[in-house]
Amino acid sequence: MDNSIQDMDETFEYSEEKIFSLLEEKKYFQCRDELLKFNAVDIAEMLEDVMREYDMQKAVVLFRTLPKDVSVEVFPNMDVDNQVEIINIITDPEIQYILDELDFDDMIDVLEELPANLVDKILEKTPKNERRQINTFLRYKENSAGSLMTPDYIELRKDMTAKEALAHIKEVGMDSETIYTAYVLSGGRKLIGIVSLRSLVIAPDHEKVSELMHEDIILAHVDDDQEEVSDLFKRYGFLALPVVDNEGRLVGIITVDDILDVIEEEMTEDIERMGGVIDSTDKEYLDMPVMDHVKAELPWLLLLMCSYFITGGLIARFEDALSSVVALVVYMPMLMGTGGNSGTQTTTLVVRGMSTGEIEMGDALKVFWKEFRVSIVIGICVSAVNFVRIILLDHNGTLVALTVCVSMLLIVIIAKCFGGLLPMGAKKIGIDPALMSGPMMASLTDMVSLGTYFIMAKYFLNL
Repeated sequence: MDNSIQDMDETFEYSEEKIFSLLEEKKYFQCRDELLKFNAVDIAEMLEDVMREYDMQKAVVLFRTLPKDVSVEVFPNMDVDNQVEIINIITDPEIQYILDELDFDDMIDVLEELPANLVDKILEKTPKNERRQINTFLRYKENSAGSLMTPDYIELRKDMTAKEALAHIKEVGMDSETIYTAYVLSGGRKLIGIVSLRSLVIAPDHEKVSELMHEDIILAHVDDDQEEVSDLFKRYGFLALPVVDNEGRLVGIITVDDILDVIEEEMTEDIERMGGVIDSTDKEYLDMPVMDHVKAELPWLLLLMCSYFITGGLIARFEDALSSVVALVVYMPMLMGTGGNSGTQTTTLVVRGMSTGEIEMGDALKVFWKEFRVSIVIGICVSAVNFVRIILLDHNGTLVALTVCVSMLLIVIIAKCFGGLLPMGAKKIGIDPALMSGPMMASLTDMVSLGTYFIMAKYFLNL
């Protein structure tokens, strides 16, 4: 680890311990002085640690001791649930000040989480034009491009010169989410072009914006899903993306800092689903009540448990065969584990490829052919190792070794080919491909492994 980062971490931990100690003595202003040694992001993290270690009331007291300009910078860096709790405790003037100073998209995020009666109360004190705009943004679907965007962008006219455009950016830049990209609009607010700050700075003063702008525009629609929007950012490396309504009018932009939060959410969701956790809340692990954990995990476990009834039925059906050749029982866990691991490896790679856009639905045959070739090489290698082990170390007969090793080769081939196509099939019918990884894949391959093993035993050993 870099020494400077390590030193920063140690300083953070030392100050946090000091703040906890000062809180015990109710020395709130000394706590504030300690907090002010850090930037807004670190202060937000410390306040949330205070919430976990003590309670919300103590955190709110500390929050109130901060200078107003600092508190406004700290607030957007806190978890939304904590923001809502703070707003429910502080006074109306404090709420109004914070919301007035927040960036528009951050304000919308907070308002979306507040009770309707509190939102109405806040909007009563909001200027009419701004209230209309807020209500418009609040009506956009959750997790859509409209819910992520901000109306704070720089607009230009195509007849402006580069000099005029730069002067305009200087005039309105402080109130805009980003100054690096400006949007050229027609009279009906239709988006007709995009021009970068870099182009304006290096262009001759007299050159027209119409000559500098790019008319080949990649954009999002207000109803586009946030995951589709994040894919555009990842693919093209945008700093900002324009969002239009049904009439093609520019209504806002989405900036990269907001989409980073979306990417984190989507990755978290994929990881949870790959582990068989279906969580509809946005709460952190330690903040989730026990019953919420149960609701997220129990349904999937019950479903997977039902799949093992089939596995148990297969074993019961071949009970007599297993009792006649007891050695076969020893290798069942290895075959099921190898099948599950092989399938999970493939589904993990395919799900990731699908999420990054590397693998499309039309690539099914390519995926199958690649996994088929990979599985043959891997299957032969692990089967050869086990053949030697079964003969030389376990001292079992050649027919038992052939049963186990041919089964393993077929299981690896089936598991990897199945694992490559299953996520694509899931997406085709509208199921999250991530659900086809982890426990689900292991359960399916267990059934396939045992079925294949018993068929091979019947063939080689005449059981």
